[in-house]
Amino acid sequence: MRQIFSILILVLVAQISFAQGRVEVKEEQEITDLMNRFVDINSTTYTVDGWRIQLMATSDRSKVENAKRRFQTLYPNIYVDWTHSKPYYKLRAGAFGSKLEATRMLYVLKKDYPTAYPAKDDTIRPIDLLN
Repeated sequence: MRQIFSILILVLVAQISFAQGRVEVKEEQEITDLMNRFVDINSTTYTVDGWRIQLMATSDRSKVENAKRRFQTLYPNIYVDWTHSKPYYKLRAGAFGSKLEATRMLYVLKKDYPTAYPAKDDTIRPIDLLN
């Protein structure tokens, strides 16, 4: 029985070895068009969805700029910047691919920023996720 199984395996391997090794994929034109559109859209997208830690939101620009300088002093290795969404200036730190990663950093920042929380952000550059 063992010999028959071994011979069968050898025959299959030999058939595979002698095969031409060429694969031809036939797909409908609609699928090809859809895939090309997908590639075009994604090649022009320079940001990804992710998470940041929102440290504060205020309508006073000078407060957010002062808070940014303070954060850069306390945490020089963590990216921080503010955005303006009328009427608020939002100070956000870090760039994370998942909420879990953002939550880990949140525990570190909570001692200095007790009201901080993870915030969804769709303007993260992929390179920021690597830093």
